[in-house]
Amino acid sequence: MTAEIYDITIIGAGPSGLFAGFYAGMRKNKVQILDSLEIAGGQLNALYPEKMIHDVPGYFAVKAEELVTDLVKQTEQFGVPIRLSEQVIDIVAVDQESSDDKLYQITTTKATYLSKAVIIATGNGSFTPKILKTAGEFDASKVLYSMTDKQKMDGKRIAVAGGGDSAIDMSLLLSEVAEKVSLIHRRKEFRAHESSVDHLQASSVAVLVPLTIERIDDVVDEDTENQQLRLTLSDGQTLEVDYLLVQHGFLSNNKDIRAWSVNLAMDRQHFVVDAHYQTNQELIYAIGDTAKYDGKLGLIVEGFEEGPHAVNQIMAKIHSGNPSHAHSTSLFPEK
Repeated sequence: MTAEIYDITIIGAGPSGLFAGFYAGMRKNKVQILDSLEIAGGQLNALYPEKMIHDVPGYFAVKAEELVTDLVKQTEQFGVPIRLSEQVIDIVAVDQESSDDKLYQITTTKATYLSKAVIIATGNGSFTPKILKTAGEFDASKVLYSMTDKQKMDGKRIAVAGGGDSAIDMSLLLSEVAEKVSLIHRRKEFRAHESSVDHLQASSVAVLVPLTIERIDDVVDEDTENQQLRLTLSDGQTLEVDYLLVQHGFLSNNKDIRAWSVNLAMDRQHFVVDAHYQTNQELIYAIGDTAKYDGKLGLIVEGFEEGPHAVNQIMAKIHSGNPSHAHSTSLFPEK
């Protein structure tokens, strides 16, 4: 076990966790960030690094991986360690020798730490894509569930299956480089922001609704002799493409978190929090997509607000600073 005692340990290095780490470091707390993934950024970097994000204040549009890079730089300027590939196995409340206050012992796959407070920013937990189940025999390597490099689709014919924001965003993104993009959705209506639907309708993307993919078969293009996928749709028409990108969402799993010794109140995959984002356990907070409360919208900007608020609540309780001096203008030295 490390002899150090952290003021705050943040579990999760997605956007919410990174910004909370920055703010806690700026307020001169001793803070660390833990994440089970090999890279920071959560789903943004792991699944959608090329995706353009339009609802972050101050950005007209920003690529997901660029937003994560900037957040990491912002956090690291205060020496906040971001410990990657380190999964939290257990959290246990332990007595503190010199005080009546409790500490949390955090055990990971690499080490054990002591922390006065914990902020959980794990998003929706571990995630796996919803697999497309359809008849046929085909090359599974041509059915994709994430897109990390759109340039690999240069000049290709692509089909995207799905009807949410991610499906529309990916269709629009790929239309910039692909020869042709077709979006297949089982309903006429889309589960996406209205402005995204407007952009889709004004784009070159072929929208095929309300249709489903009934069968996939391997075929060889007669002109190029390249292997392709033949999609048979529910209306009987066929579509030959180089790749199929499935965007039907993800299955979340918090079973590892449920096994922690601290008994945290949960509603399905989410932690139930109060108005200050504290869980049912003292000095354990939850922010970002993993937190549940009335009126939650699920926007990145919400997590950006929740983190600093939780940090200030923690500081007031552990007496690590003056919560009233919270503006960056008073915390950064003038140049």
